[in-house]
Amino acid sequence: MLRQDAVRPTQLARSLTAAVLAALLAGSPVFAQDPGQSPPPSEQQPHPELPTPQSPEQNRPGQDPHAPTQNPQPAYGSGPVNPPIPVSLGVSKYSYRHAPRPFPNLFKPYRPISIPEFGLTNSPRVDQLIHDGKLEITLQDAVELALENSMDIAVARYNPWFGDTDILAAEGGGLPQGVSGAEIRFSNANVPFLNFDPILTSSVGYDDRSTPINNPFISGTGTGTTASGLISHTAQYNNQYTQGFATGTTVTAIWDNARSSSTSAANFFNPTVQSSLTIQFQQQLLNGFGLSVNRRNILIAKNNRRLADYAFEQQAITTVTNTITAYWELVYARENVKVEEQAVTVSNKLYGDNRKQLEIGTMAPLDVTRAESELASDRQNLIIAQTVKLQDEQILKNAISRDPLSTSLINVEIVPLDHPNPPEAVESGSFEDAIKEAFAKRPDLLEQEINVKNAAIDARATRQALLPTATLQAQYLSSGLAGNSPIVTGSTTKAGTVPLVGANGQPISVLDMNGMPVEIFNPVTSPVTDGVNHGGLGNAQSQIFHNQFPDYFVGVNIQIPIRNRQAQATNQRAVLNQRQIEAQMQQLRNAALLDVRNTYIALTQGRAQVQAASKARELQQQTFDAEQKKYQLGASTVYNVILTQRDLITAQGAELRALANLVEDKANFERAVGRTLEVNRVTIADAKHGQVERDTLIPGTLNGQVVGTEKIFANEGQR
Repeated sequence: MLRQDAVRPTQLARSLTAAVLAALLAGSPVFAQDPGQSPPPSEQQPHPELPTPQSPEQNRPGQDPHAPTQNPQPAYGSGPVNPPIPVSLGVSKYSYRHAPRPFPNLFKPYRPISIPEFGLTNSPRVDQLIHDGKLEITLQDAVELALENSMDIAVARYNPWFGDTDILAAEGGGLPQGVSGAEIRFSNANVPFLNFDPILTSSVGYDDRSTPINNPFISGTGTGTTASGLISHTAQYNNQYTQGFATGTTVTAIWDNARSSSTSAANFFNPTVQSSLTIQFQQQLLNGFGLSVNRRNILIAKNNRRLADYAFEQQAITTVTNTITAYWELVYARENVKVEEQAVTVSNKLYGDNRKQLEIGTMAPLDVTRAESELASDRQNLIIAQTVKLQDEQILKNAISRDPLSTSLINVEIVPLDHPNPPEAVESGSFEDAIKEAFAKRPDLLEQEINVKNAAIDARATRQALLPTATLQAQYLSSGLAGNSPIVTGSTTKAGTVPLVGANGQPISVLDMNGMPVEIFNPVTSPVTDGVNHGGLGNAQSQIFHNQFPDYFVGVNIQIPIRNRQAQATNQRAVLNQRQIEAQMQQLRNAALLDVRNTYIALTQGRAQVQAASKARELQQQTFDAEQKKYQLGASTVYNVILTQRDLITAQGAELRALANLVEDKANFERAVGRTLEVNRVTIADAKHGQVERDTLIPGTLNGQVVGTEKIFANEGQR
């Protein structure tokens, strides 16, 4: 009787424990599956701890789940429902490669254009997706928000604009400053400079002077015996037009006009108008001859503009891939917290049952201590999982917002709506096909191809710069001279006032009738005038265009640098740089091959790991169910049941980790072969390729136009 009485409380405790454990297991979603009907890994249902796959517009608070949605987007890895509108980054829909037109406003080219400041406010979609303190987003939402708000995208967006300004400068004859990723910013060839923008030079000057005269005969100021001053007034109006052309030609037109008057009596015209029209032509015959060498910087700038697009595309791929990784890491972290919470629940249950058995004397104290240690360890793991969740949430929050500290976002919890289903096979038919696709699509390889082209352009230009400089020069000059001149009708002669001097400088004299010496004076002939003949600018211009006073000049100027060491060094360095960039191209190809190989292997192995983890979780489920039945029949203990339950939780977490790794491996493989943007429906649209329906809000743009950020948000709120 004593033995039976001692056994009955134990059996009663076992029965109560079994009942409580059964209730716990029945209420736990982790073990709600039938182990006898578990489907194959390829056909398994979504993880029971994860949300059911739905379109992004579903599962949103305040919406009718049965109402039709517009452009529903599939969960990651599932088949498409209705293809959504592509997200366009609109890189080339607005450019800075054209200066303001001078017509009808002639002053517009001399005023700076307005470039808005960058705004730090999050895009309106961030606030629109927040409900009840939670930001519920799908993977596609996260990608789009990252493209709208990522600071990496915002910074990289300026690189194509820098490329636009380089084209503008090169087409005007200046030197490009280069863009990020460009090995060749401009050509270093020492070629005669050409300014492709016309230059109009005008000068106006007025001169009023009085000049002391020592020799009146030479100066023509008169025949006075004392020094007299020459007073003159001069006004100059000079204009010059110069333009260079890509053939190595420079054309200059000079139109000079001067009006002068003076007190000199020797001028035919007073005042005088003197005009000239000069046409100068210069053509390089050796160094600097031809379109290719003179357009070298324009070609390099245009190539670098394409390179900037590829660099921006590379940044977009990096942003999308990092966002996808951050999204799935947060999904895993949230579900891992649930797994660790269940582990704590199990350990706490085991610890409580062991204490009860210790109190009734059916368990040793060591088992209670072991259970308490296990509980402490699981609580520590839970704290670590919660910490990782908070960190991953902040990483994703930084990725999808410009200002993570905004009052509307700082305390918001991010709730991912998608779950990592095993995606469809995305690998190419063979590794060789994947390599071909990567070589054709990867932006870093396309960037380097442009660097190779630019290096070849620079090498050709420096090779021609080795030649001497030979310049063919031609000039045509037509002059005109007019002014006011007296109308002469005759002349009168009278005795002069200046004595005639001999060779000794003494005045010559003769004896008169009385024998007295008389000096001889030079006779003076004075014209007889009848009015003034007026002439001016019109007369001078008529003489110019009637070619009355032409001047023609043709010549060749040759400059031969002896030894030519500077040009040789420049050419050799350019060729060496070309060879280095070609070697770097092969280096990048090898790195791309390794990247594709590694991601290809990781994706293949990831599928196997998911299948193995799913199978392990399925077998562990069966083990737990069997152990539970044994316990109900009295053939097992609570400890063994709890251990198998813990093993099942561990297998569940391993399966979740394998699924998250698999979708991340898929994203990395798509990055490696260069198809990230097309898979995630992101386009870098160019205006020549047609209009897009919707543009991502790249900072400073709205529908391809540069506007202020306030206007962007105002218009976006009205859509």
